[in-house]
Amino acid sequence: MPNNKNIQKVESMDNVVLIGKKPVMNYVLAVLTQLTNNDEVVIKARGKAINKAVDVAEMIRNRFIKDIKIKKIEIGTDKVKNPDGREVNVSTIEIVLAKP
Repeated sequence: MPNNKNIQKVESMDNVVLIGKKPVMNYVLAVLTQLTNNDEVVIKARGKAINKAVDVAEMIRNRFIKDIKIKKIEIGTDKVKNPDGREVNVSTIEIVLAKP
């Protein structure tokens, strides 16, 4: 029998938008698309993309869906190996937007 202690709950990526190097409006449209099918959307970013994630959340809130709620904001740090092989800390943010 398999050992169930090692099985972790896997988060569904259906309602997650990962922020990267594309223009802000691309991510705004992705979030709006997710909100048509889901009651909440998770915006995730690391490092230099954190400011873009905040911009996306604020544009949604101020321009598109005035009554959307910011349900949760989590910040953290990931340890990532750089090309030199050293471990560096990278800041992370997770913003959960929910329909009212």
